[in-house]
Amino acid sequence: MGDEPTTKAAAKAAASQDGYKVLMLTRVRESARKWHVPGVNHALRLVQTALYGIEIGNTVELGEGVNFAHTLGTVVGGTSKVGARVKFLGNNTIGTAKDNGCPIIEDDVVIGCGARVLGPIRIGKGAFIGANAVVLSDVPPGAVVSGIPAKIHERKKHDEKDEAKTNGT
Repeated sequence: MGDEPTTKAAAKAAASQDGYKVLMLTRVRESARKWHVPGVNHALRLVQTALYGIEIGNTVELGEGVNFAHTLGTVVGGTSKVGARVKFLGNNTIGTAKDNGCPIIEDDVVIGCGARVLGPIRIGKGAFIGANAVVLSDVPPGAVVSGIPAKIHERKKHDEKDEAKTNGT
């Protein structure tokens, strides 16, 4: 019984993480744009950049529970779409390579330190992008990729239930 965290302890832990603060500021920025509150979006974008070293564009869509483990040097730009529970390990660039479109990153993806995900590509659910990888083409669900340009090294094992969910059956 004594091992369960209290709401206060959980809130304190979340508030002590820079990634949580960045996500909170991003949600406030989204609300300010939605409600057309002048100057708030711009001011908070400057705060994010100056205090946390992260740049998140105005048209980026971030899913629930996105985690910025290390914020410094991270850029998420353009019309990128980031799914739920995606984990950024720091110094990442997500956006366009040739002004031809931005990535869609599905749920539960881990993006290693220094990785670049560029262009109109799709990163499948549960994929793992290795450190310093440069991803320029689609990555299937559950795949592990690394290198420049990134290549698939293995696919995580899915059981039949996961396969059925992925295929929509």
